[in-house]
Amino acid sequence: MSDKPAITLYTAGTPNGHAASIFLEVLKAAYPDNPDLKSYEVVKLSIRDADIGKVHNQVKSPWFLEINPNGRIPAITVHGFHVFETSAIILYLAELYDSKRLFSYHPVNDLKAYTEMLQWIFFAHGGIGPMQGQANHFTFAAPEKIEYGQKRYVNETRRLYGVLEGHLKKGDKQFILGDKFTLADIKTFPWVRRGNILGIDFASEFPTIKAWLDRIEARPDVQEGLKIPA
Repeated sequence: MSDKPAITLYTAGTPNGHAASIFLEVLKAAYPDNPDLKSYEVVKLSIRDADIGKVHNQVKSPWFLEINPNGRIPAITVHGFHVFETSAIILYLAELYDSKRLFSYHPVNDLKAYTEMLQWIFFAHGGIGPMQGQANHFTFAAPEKIEYGQKRYVNETRRLYGVLEGHLKKGDKQFILGDKFTLADIKTFPWVRRGNILGIDFASEFPTIKAWLDRIEARPDVQEGLKIPA
């Protein structure tokens, strides 16, 4: 019998990486008797282009491209099966390990709730994540200052936050789908919690989002997930 852990998470300390590690820690806390979740393996990867060809654990290394052909984190291997893209990872983990549907919904028996959850996961995956990522790039990483690019993506990030603010405010929701903490929150939270680096003041601009962020940040399992990789 192999001593190799059933789950290996390939990651870095980014919002996408934290969505995967947070959900693993959430599952670990909720299902403490599951042997796969008790001691999963974490492989820290470099996402720096300067490390290509120099650092073994770099996302463009040939061995990692066999796991994720797109050369991005996070990715996971579960019993030898590789999954990449953050949303695909958390949806797959939910189907495997969230047997009580504590953080997800059954895709057949609870189709409407499952679809609503998917909508908000994709809102973060295709909206908040890419737009905020570009805002970060043009604000902090671009080799030359391009004011149009910076303003465009920061403004679009603000617009998307406004959508989330309005949704949470409607019906006084505790979480994106109401009173239940789900994959939609787990996918969205790691990006939004970093919005302040773009000069966004949640207390004055998006107070409902701030309360939502504080609520999630206070969870011990979320705190554990944010520590990964060490």
